[in-house]
Amino acid sequence: MSRRWSPPGRLVLCLVAGILLAGACALAFQGGPGPVVGPAPPMPAERFRPSVDEVRVEIFARGLEVPWSIVFLPDGRVLVSERPGRIRLIQRGELRREPYAQLPVLHSGEGGLMGLAAHPRFPAEPSIYAMYTYSGERGHPTNRVVRLRDRGTHGVQEAVIVDGIPGARFHNGGRIRFGPDGRLYIGTGDAGQPELAQDPRSLGGKILRVEPDGRVPDDNPVRGSRVFSMGHRNVQGLAWHPGTGTLFASEHGPSGEWGLQGRDTVRIIIPGGNHGWPRQVGVAGRPGFQDPLLMWDPSVPPGGMTFYTGKLLRGLEGDLFLATLRSEHLQRIMFREAGRPHQVTGLERWFARARREGVFGRLRDVIQGPEGALYVATSNRDGRGTVRPDDDKILRLLPAR
Repeated sequence: MSRRWSPPGRLVLCLVAGILLAGACALAFQGGPGPVVGPAPPMPAERFRPSVDEVRVEIFARGLEVPWSIVFLPDGRVLVSERPGRIRLIQRGELRREPYAQLPVLHSGEGGLMGLAAHPRFPAEPSIYAMYTYSGERGHPTNRVVRLRDRGTHGVQEAVIVDGIPGARFHNGGRIRFGPDGRLYIGTGDAGQPELAQDPRSLGGKILRVEPDGRVPDDNPVRGSRVFSMGHRNVQGLAWHPGTGTLFASEHGPSGEWGLQGRDTVRIIIPGGNHGWPRQVGVAGRPGFQDPLLMWDPSVPPGGMTFYTGKLLRGLEGDLFLATLRSEHLQRIMFREAGRPHQVTGLERWFARARREGVFGRLRDVIQGPEGALYVATSNRDGRGTVRPDDDKILRLLPAR
């Protein structure tokens, strides 16, 4: 039954107007009405393993300050980025006192020196790539990717590869890796402006794909555009499935936008795919958007990741390892179903005593070394962790004796 509307009093009208104005301001601040929120995808139950019988853990390097990315060079040298702006060199097992390079970073919040990568034809092409935040126009945080020339004990910056990536105190992305195709992939964040992730003209909230010299590849999804995929909030890890060559990415979920928390993800990336932020979160099944493969709530949140392809650590071949920060564990993601190579069949939280308590604290990056060991960087000096006497460090995971 319909009712006739009676004009309310002036006081009620003022209250309604105030509520509507406050709501409009909130929507404007958030950049829109908020995402459609779907559930998590089906996920196996996680097994907590504070000790892992299959491996023994050694300290490979210590005395670092917020290490972010680890790169192994063919001649045995190891490079590590520290967020305050230093690239450190580990040579013959020793961390050299003098930095390999010092970059002019803006170290604020999550900004600073982040991802590292070596040219896929190194040392024939002796180039090292780094992504960092700097003070851009009018002092505004901006991100760029640069190329350095390797000189043995030090690197010299010689070119800017990609510039003008939106930056902020938070949500800078930062992971860079060369893919099997020889192109450089760059994970970016929305810089606290969610709508940038849906703007095809912006480099924020994207995975970018460029040639080693920064040119746009002819076979990118959109001709003339560096954008490989969009709709990302804050990309943290990139890894390619060893069997299918498919790109996977890890990403931070909401941390207060529209009252949402958690929902960190691992995603399968297809060329030109739109992963929904800030239009959707979780498995919403909406046309035109890609749903996540995995989603955690409460938050993990994720850092770098790598597929294990070695033979040193038996039984781990083809598994995806993911470093996590607040939950302080190394996530093992297992794929074992024949004929469905991207189907997750098991999840384990290595070195986790509880949901937010780990043996080694916050973990930022994990990578496979040339001999088949796994190397894991802690991130306890980033202002959010509990600092241990020998933090920060790189751990090496070897077969148990």
